[in-house]
Amino acid sequence: MELDKAHPELRGRLRWIPPLPFYSPLARRSFGLLSGLLSVVRKGFQGNDQIGVDRVDHGAAFSKVYRPLANAEGAAILWLHGGGFILGDVIQDDATCCRLVEALGVTVVSVNYRLAPQHPFPAALDDCLDSWCWLQDNAAGLGVDPDRVVIGGQSAGGGLAAALAQRLHDQGGVQPAGQLLFCPMLDDRTAARLELDGEKHFIWNNRSNRASWGDYLGQPAGQSTVPDYAVPARRDSLAGLPATWLGVGSIDLFAAEDVDYIERLRASGVDCELHLTEGGPHAFESFFPDASVSETYWQSAFDFLKRVLVLGR
Repeated sequence: MELDKAHPELRGRLRWIPPLPFYSPLARRSFGLLSGLLSVVRKGFQGNDQIGVDRVDHGAAFSKVYRPLANAEGAAILWLHGGGFILGDVIQDDATCCRLVEALGVTVVSVNYRLAPQHPFPAALDDCLDSWCWLQDNAAGLGVDPDRVVIGGQSAGGGLAAALAQRLHDQGGVQPAGQLLFCPMLDDRTAARLELDGEKHFIWNNRSNRASWGDYLGQPAGQSTVPDYAVPARRDSLAGLPATWLGVGSIDLFAAEDVDYIERLRASGVDCELHLTEGGPHAFESFFPDASVSETYWQSAFDFLKRVLVLGR
């Protein structure tokens, strides 16, 4: 993709980010091993005088809990990291989770879910559900109102958040107050569009997308059928899902599928907001958090969270 399609504020920075060959099986295995080793070696953020940090085990996975030590609002966010379903861990989103705590006074529970291909669908979604159930069961001890919990995530984590919202809707019980979707990975049919390979999208391209969906689903992307809750965009009815904020850049590979999902939510009567950043590549708000377009993006997300969680800040 030509650099001049990116937002002017981001062009100079993007030229230093090389394309990562996640479409290569060897590269995926190597990055997966490296990610696993780093998760053991790195401790990440361990708390400070404003935020307390704990680890909780649930099922086959664990979560990292970030708690405001003062001015807590009694609400929470269940957060799911990105990484194409095949890599990543909670440590990579320390900055994101701390930002949410500091800006809003909410508790954040960040899930370290299992990864494909060693653990294909539904392992990651099961882990996210386990963490949701743990949060609900322990809400009182956390000082959280169980009805004031949003589920959110970035990229593959955004896709998992959307899938979890669908699963929770169908099983009943306490429902999320909203879903916060950062450039979510929602539709495996995008990966099956071979003409998108030539676009060479920044940060995450369609060849990597196709390989990741294949690892996650255990079948090639774009097949006629997929398991329930595996691919959020494949769900027939989106009626009854929680209020939704979705942010994505216009030059993100996922832009078209994300905009389509929001339009379907609106047509189904769901309260939703779309924040589309012109010239924004995939996950720009994390790679370039100090850019003004990223600050605007974050403020839109904060405004949504204040509204659906009834926050005083």
